[in-house]
Amino acid sequence: MSASTATNTVETEPMLAPHGRLGMWMFLASEVVVFGGLLASYIFARLRHSSWDEFASQTMTSIGCINTVLLLTSSLFIVLSHHWAERKDIKKSGKYMLWAILLGVLFLVFKGYEYQHEFAKGITPLTNLFWSYYFFITGLHALHIVIGLVINALTLREIRKGQNLQRVEVAGLYWHFVDVVWIFVFPLFYVAS
Repeated sequence: MSASTATNTVETEPMLAPHGRLGMWMFLASEVVVFGGLLASYIFARLRHSSWDEFASQTMTSIGCINTVLLLTSSLFIVLSHHWAERKDIKKSGKYMLWAILLGVLFLVFKGYEYQHEFAKGITPLTNLFWSYYFFITGLHALHIVIGLVINALTLREIRKGQNLQRVEVAGLYWHFVDVVWIFVFPLFYVAS
């Protein structure tokens, strides 16, 4: 091979996505199917039962609004944590991840208060089909919040060690998914009455 041919040959490497990011996107795709199916089922049932407007009006819209603000703000903190992790600022990245975790815990506290309030009024998942959907979907969402909090706590531990800072992005993907699910859950159960 001549020198002129060698200089014109360009070796290209395929662009590879980090395994964690790719794996999380694949997992989230399956979760979209789960929540998408549940929410679609709820919407079709809701369209057939106009009496559900009355049940939806009994949900605690103020708590739903507070929880929406908490999740949106926690997602902002995840973005900031990722921003500072990319710049190797462990202190700032850890601070914002901690705030995201605290707001997630606060979300669960408000959700627990809301459930306690509904149970005190005699409303349970067995009350009727609307409340079955409500408790199942919001409960499944709360379970995903708990999983996200565990992921974020493990990621915070890595941040504080200054290791595996790329995991902040992967944890953020999951947390944003949980946030997006709530953006659908909130209007369907709390606002659309």
